[in-house]
Amino acid sequence: MFVDPKPLKIGDTILSSRLFVGTGKYTDFAQTQAAIAASGAQVVTFALRRINIGQEKEAPNLLDFISPEKTILLPNTAGCSTAAEAVRTAQIARELLQGHNWIKLEILGDQKTLFPDVVETLKAAEKLVAEGFVVLVYTSDDPLVAKTLENMGCASVMPLAAPIGSGLGICNPYNLRLIIEEAKVPIIVDAGVGTASDAAIAMELGCDGILMNTAIAQAQMPVQMAHAMQHAVIAGRHAFLAGRMPRRRYAEASSPLHK
Repeated sequence: MFVDPKPLKIGDTILSSRLFVGTGKYTDFAQTQAAIAASGAQVVTFALRRINIGQEKEAPNLLDFISPEKTILLPNTAGCSTAAEAVRTAQIARELLQGHNWIKLEILGDQKTLFPDVVETLKAAEKLVAEGFVVLVYTSDDPLVAKTLENMGCASVMPLAAPIGSGLGICNPYNLRLIIEEAKVPIIVDAGVGTASDAAIAMELGCDGILMNTAIAQAQMPVQMAHAMQHAVIAGRHAFLAGRMPRRRYAEASSPLHK
């Protein structure tokens, strides 16, 4: 049986699945539930400003479909455009979840590209870490920004692979490698994955995990795609640990005449 020599650890929690999934853009909560089950994900993220977890008493409640006892809930600050908004949203999430202190920090600076506002993100991260949150932070693929967020005390840095919801795949593998090489906290690719091969490539680069939503929710068959993503992340992790063969300019026989 394969044993990962470096299990994924966020804060004080060791995770067996390196795939994190979102809850937006599905047909309904029943489809969300089925896709999450097929993905094998332990960590499920949701936007507090868009998903009901009890703040709207009469509306369908996500927690009726996802058990907090079996799932690590990761509320996120999607929809916030300032540090103050993000901090307040995180505080509300902690109240609603009875002290659960994981938060995905996301502050967008542009509605066309949905790129993160790095300045506001840095302000919010400092405040949330000081308040005792386990902060998983969405950011650009700038290695210097990633290191700054790590040094602030963020539990995980989550650089984009491509713009949110674009499905473009891994657009800048070189920056991701630089971030991974310098990091002492888990690096989880967030945004841009479009299909299973993208997830495998990110894991082969050495990423510690992948967070995705649109790639699954907007697939023609979301539940089947969720299952594919589970296997892609596992395969990519195995390939990274195994170490790929060197690239060569010329052929080399599989069964050489001479040893």
